[in-house]
Amino acid sequence: MRKAIAAGRITAEVDGTINPVRADAEWAASTRAPDPPLAAPARPARARAASGVDVDDLAGVAPVTAKGGGNTYAQARTANEVLKAQHHKLRIAQLKGELIDRSQAMAQVFALARAERDAWLNWPARISSMLAAELGVDPHTMHVALEREVRQHLTELADFNARLD
Repeated sequence: MRKAIAAGRITAEVDGTINPVRADAEWAASTRAPDPPLAAPARPARARAASGVDVDDLAGVAPVTAKGGGNTYAQARTANEVLKAQHHKLRIAQLKGELIDRSQAMAQVFALARAERDAWLNWPARISSMLAAELGVDPHTMHVALEREVRQHLTELADFNARLD
């Protein structure tokens, strides 16, 4: 009320009191008529609950457009809040150590797979002479046979194509 009096939108009596009927009339005269509200489009219940929004619930909700084809301010604001909530959720998960950098993970998996492959390729050279002595066969023949089978097995494993979606 003090702001309205200071702005000249309503006037106070000489004794400082406010006549409610006159104040209502002055207020109505000095206030711009509000725009008629747009017909609120029907939205899913989960999109209407602005407080306590679960980010996963709104992630797939398509924006509802107003008559002009654009989003209303409320829809844009809701979308912005959902986006901020998703960002904060991801940031918290990252800080908790629940998320890792994809490029680092890919590099680690590649290094692990290469080390595993190299270990298998070196295995026939390490074990062939002991197996040959134990079985009483030529060490070179044993080495060639083991290496052939290991390489064939690694080739079969290389055909596996993991999806990283």
